[in-house]
Formats: sequence, C-alpha cells, structure tokens
Amino acid sequence: MSHSRRSVRILLALVAVLIVSAAIVPAFAQEGGDPAAVAKAGGVMKLQYLGAALGAGMVVIGAGIGIGRFAAAAAEGVARQPQASSQITGAVQLPLFLLEGVAVIAVVTCLLIVILK
Repeated sequence: MSHSRRSVRILLALVAVLIVSAAIVPAFAQEGGDPAAVAKAGGVMKLQYLGAALGAGMVVIGAGIGIGRFAAAAAEGVARQPQASSQITGAVQLPLFLLEGVAVIAVVTCLLIVILK
C-alpha cells in the first residue's frame, strides 16, 4: 500500500471517530435543572469517562505510530550503514524514551480524570 493511500485511510478513520463522538455527545445531554444537580446525578461524569477513554486511546495510537516510525528509520539507517549502528542506536534512544514518557504521562492524566472525578 502506498504512503498516500495509508495517510488517506488514517485521516478517514480519524474523521469517522470524530463524527461518532459528535453523535454520542447529545445522548448524554440532560434538560434544564440546576447544573450542580445534573453533575451529582452523573450526567457530566459520563462525558468525563468518554473523554478520558478517547484521550487515552488517541495517546496510545499516536505514541505507537511515533515509536514505529522512529524504529523504522533507525533500522533503515543501520541497513544503509552497518558500521554506524552504535551511533544510530544511541541517537534514536533518547527521543524514543521521551516519546514513551510523554505517552505514559498522558495516559496517567486520563486515568486521574476518571479516578478523581
């Protein structure tokens, strides 16, 4: 599959997720009343769980794509210049660790949203 076809498929998948998310939000809406009473009844909490789940999912997908691209570039570099494999590996490790750290922090933040309500 060509690179442009894959990009189009990813873009269409993201648009589909956004459309489904936009269709789900009105289902959680409640009519009138005091906002504090609605929050106590759990109307707002359902959206919080949905947002945390979508956020965690997007973070994991993004981190997976980023780590995969880094690893592919490193493997290609080592294949082209095997004598520079230690330098390439050393140069790729720091961005990979930073990307993984950001992903872990984002997932923990999404879980804290759920836990702390």
